Amino acid sequence: MSTSSFISATIPYVNSRPHLGHALEYVQADCFARLQRLQGRDVYFLTGSDENSLKNVLAAEQEGIPTQELVDRNVVFFQKMIERLELSQDQFIRTSVDSRHIAGATRIWELIAASGDIYKKSYEGLYCVGCEQFYVPSELVDGKCPEHHVPPERVSEENYFFRLSRYQDQLLEVLRSGELQVVPKSRYNEVVSFVESGLADISISRSTDRARGWGIPVPGDPSQVIYVWIDALTNYITALGWADGDDLYKRYWEDADSRTHVLGKGVTRFHAVYWPAMLMSAGLPLPTDTFVHGYITANGQKLSKSLGNAIDPMTVIDKYGIDAVRYALLADLSPIEDGDFNEERLVMRYTTDLANGLGNLVSRVATMVGRYRDGVIPQAAGELTDDDERLARQAKDSVEGVQAAMSRYDHREALTHVGNLIRASNAYVDNNAPWHLAKAVAAGDETASARLDTVFLYLAGAIRQVGLLMLPFLPTSAEKILKVLGEENHRLVEPSAWLDGLAGRPMERPEPIFPRLDVVA
Repeated sequence: MSTSSFISATIPYVNSRPHLGHALEYVQADCFARLQRLQGRDVYFLTGSDENSLKNVLAAEQEGIPTQELVDRNVVFFQKMIERLELSQDQFIRTSVDSRHIAGATRIWELIAASGDIYKKSYEGLYCVGCEQFYVPSELVDGKCPEHHVPPERVSEENYFFRLSRYQDQLLEVLRSGELQVVPKSRYNEVVSFVESGLADISISRSTDRARGWGIPVPGDPSQVIYVWIDALTNYITALGWADGDDLYKRYWEDADSRTHVLGKGVTRFHAVYWPAMLMSAGLPLPTDTFVHGYITANGQKLSKSLGNAIDPMTVIDKYGIDAVRYALLADLSPIEDGDFNEERLVMRYTTDLANGLGNLVSRVATMVGRYRDGVIPQAAGELTDDDERLARQAKDSVEGVQAAMSRYDHREALTHVGNLIRASNAYVDNNAPWHLAKAVAAGDETASARLDTVFLYLAGAIRQVGLLMLPFLPTSAEKILKVLGEENHRLVEPSAWLDGLAGRPMERPEPIFPRLDVVA
């Protein structure tokens, strides 16, 4: 019986088109979901769009169009990007039009209110529309929002507040016990420090006038709309039909072994403090894991439309292809630290690791099996050598290394383990020189014939493991690699069984899996 998991990316504002930072988070969440499926887990992977924000309203006002028209138009850009990125999401939820979400956001408000955790008061504070967040002066940098580098506006109004302060001790308990994991450790330390410093109650509504009538109304008070973050965070359960008692909710949230949120560092507090406290108040299960990634930067600055340095992911994919882009995001960038995106490095990594490394390995092995063994993978024969044992150990180490790295959400280290097996396999080809063995076979050397059989079987086993390990990272090309071997299984092969079932299979030379990049500047 398989175990179930829930994995989500955050739902971005759709006030403008997506940038490469959005692509990074989507691809990260996708590779985590795909790896768990490869391990035999039952996974639900959720994406979507955050549409009930003042940020979207102001963008629509600037264009002179209705807010619904703006979000309906812009959400398509995100959906097209998701398709181009080859994501395996199970659902894309839209918070302005999904009736289950609107009902669910209303219902969670009612549950929190029933717990005595909502009250109304007048408030004045510094508000950043870009973050949709109030800041205290000590959190600003030179008087500006630390994320968007603009001064927040002073807002004074009567709002509803959530008794976040009531949950300080409970939050510390689940964080310290590991019931709620925050990865990496540096982000965990930040969250714990924030909670330990004392939690203030937070505003969870906005006046309908300031929201321009856009958003989900507060139950029983049409003069207020639910604060966008309170509305948006509930998407993780409303998408599963929580308010309707849907089986999806029970299967992938209530009974799931893991409930993982993938998010950028700028929204850590919302996911690791506010959201768990809301769930505690409503009497619902908490997420188990919060993975916080760094930002893609340009000259050290976060990519942002408001900063004018956004990189269009569709343009990069059109120029270099999906394999080069996914590989650059997952193999080159740190999963947790900020890192500059560099097109020259993208080309170099693609050419060295994929075209010259993996693509060349598959092509030349398939060609030699076709030439020297009539296109059929042979059975091993004769004595095994130290070379054979080394390749077998590397296959085992790479499978175990990938799984260990991904359990820490470290996709870059995982791909290093895959690269180790690719390099070991190419070295194995060079060390054993099948072309020389084939000449000896043609001269009637039976020992050389047995050795050639073993070499080809071991290379087929290594290529299968590489193909399987690449499925979470480069899914379409990994499928092509597995198809060369006639491999229909999409589960990790245990190291002890890495050669099982390969002998006797046809192996045909494919079209180039990683064609050379013909890039015009």
